[in-house]
Amino acid sequence: MKPKQMKGVPQQQSGGFHDTESQKQFEPTLLPLKFQLLRERFFDVTKWKSYCGAGFAAFKLYDPKGCEAKRIPQKGDFMRIDIPGPGKKEAKGYDWVEITDLCFQEDSSSESVIITCRPSRDPKNSKNHHIAHFYSPKSTSTFMISRTPTHLKAAVYGRNERPNFNAGFIDIIRNLMVAAGGMMGVSKIQWKKLSDGFLDFQ
Repeated sequence: MKPKQMKGVPQQQSGGFHDTESQKQFEPTLLPLKFQLLRERFFDVTKWKSYCGAGFAAFKLYDPKGCEAKRIPQKGDFMRIDIPGPGKKEAKGYDWVEITDLCFQEDSSSESVIITCRPSRDPKNSKNHHIAHFYSPKSTSTFMISRTPTHLKAAVYGRNERPNFNAGFIDIIRNLMVAAGGMMGVSKIQWKKLSDGFLDFQ
């Protein structure tokens, strides 16, 4: 299976990848309201865990200076990820990504919002420049929501997923284990919970 070619999603060059998508059909008259609710969920990063149930990672948004941000995400912001299980020693138990792209696309019949992230250093620790994530900085995760005249879609696209070796010995072992699980499909199961949860308006 080859990765999908999607506008706004980085090209797959090497390593693992996944295309995780959820889609729901709605009455055309309800779509504008449902998409507005979906946008609110998508931009409220700290609540992502609440749509996925127990066992999912917890996210928090931080500005470029490393201060917690209670607003919609912006390019240059960071997300702190608290993955269940052993955390990174160097980053006080957390993984970090930087928002490298934030894109809005709209035409007469469709609309989408795309957030692309890359593994990053811990912005709260200026003395440590190691990548605080189990994937290498060439890896990307692209989060997308979109609407058509009949459907809403939520998706996560992983590209160029490789273990991060830019770390201390203990973290390298942890990164290998977590990245291997992700590349074998564990992360896709987790992301599917998120994409399904975004569209569950019951």
